[in-house]
Amino acid sequence: MTVGATGVTPAVRPARAPGTDPAIEAHGLTKRYGDVLALDALDLAVPAGSVFGFLGPNGAGKTTTLRLLTGLGRPTAGSARVAGCDVGRDGRALRGRIGYLDQDPRFYGWMTGRELLTFVGRAYGLAGAALRARVDATLETVGLSDAARRRIGGYSGGMRQRLGVGQAMLPEPEVLFLDEPVSALDPEGRRDTLELIGRLRGRITVFMSTHILSDVERICDRVAILDRGRLVAEAPIEELLSRHARPILELDPEGGQEAAVADLVARLRGAPWARDVRAEHGIVRVVVTDAERAAAEALPIVVAAGVRLARFERVRPTLEDVFLELVGNGRAADERGPAA
Repeated sequence: MTVGATGVTPAVRPARAPGTDPAIEAHGLTKRYGDVLALDALDLAVPAGSVFGFLGPNGAGKTTTLRLLTGLGRPTAGSARVAGCDVGRDGRALRGRIGYLDQDPRFYGWMTGRELLTFVGRAYGLAGAALRARVDATLETVGLSDAARRRIGGYSGGMRQRLGVGQAMLPEPEVLFLDEPVSALDPEGRRDTLELIGRLRGRITVFMSTHILSDVERICDRVAILDRGRLVAEAPIEELLSRHARPILELDPEGGQEAAVADLVARLRGAPWARDVRAEHGIVRVVVTDAERAAAEALPIVVAAGVRLARFERVRPTLEDVFLELVGNGRAADERGPAA
C-alpha cells in the first residue's frame, strides 16, 4: 500500500493562482547507478500552486527524479529543496510536507475507502473529530463520498486511483508527487482522475510524471521534458508550442483510396519541405520546415497522386509535436499513450 506524507488539504487551503515562488528547486541534481547515468545535472524550478507536467520516454529518468525529490533516494551530486526543505538534510520535515502516489498503488481490498483513509490519518497522528472531518473532506474532494463504505476490492480502476490521490492528500501536503497517475486507466477513469488533479491547482503544488502527452496538455500549467536523464526543455506549454513546434498540414482523404493515399504519403515524404509525414487513423499529417512553400506545393502533389480530400488545413501544433521535435521521431511511437 502506498502511503503519502504530510502538508495542507485542498478542503481547507484557500485557492490561489499559481505563483512564481518555487515549491520545488533542483540544482545540478545527478544520479548514477554504477556506470549508468540516470539523471544528468537537473536544474528545475516549479512554481508554487502549479500543476507541473514532467515528461519523458520510459527510462528517461522521471521515476529516479521523483525518488530523489521525495527523499526516497540520495543523489550522486547536486541538491534539491521541496516545500522549503533541503531534501538531503531535512528528511523528517520533508515527509511532513509532501504527498506521494506511486505509479502502481496497492491497497487492502478488504478495507473500505473510509477505513483506508482513517488508517492513513491515524498513521499521521490524527484522531477523533479531527480525523473524521479530514476523512470526510478528502472523500468529498476525490468524489468518493457515496462509495466510502464499499470495499476497495470492488472499486473501478479510476476509483482506486482517486482514492490513491486522496490518501496522499489527506495529511495535508504542500507538494503532491504523482508518478504516472493515469497510465493504466480506461478513458473514463483517466478523465475523472485528471479532473481531480486539475481542481488542485492553486491549492497544492502538483508534480505529475507521465508519458501521456495529451493529458499533460489538458491540465498542466508548465512542463519539463526529460530525455536520457537530461532536461531538454522547460516552460509554460504555450511558450513551448510557439518556440519549438513547426507548422503542420493535415490532409483528410475520402475513403476507399488506400493505394492512392499510400502513393501520396510517399510523394510528400520526398518533398524538401516535409520534415515528417505520418498517416494515422485515415489522416495524413505533414510537419513542414517552410510553410509558404508547402502551402503552394502540397495541393499539386495531392492532385498528382489522384487523391480526393474531404479536408485540407494548417492545424495548431500539439505538445506531442513539440515532443517529437525535441526527443526525436524514432522514440516517439511508444510515448503517445492511449487515445484521449
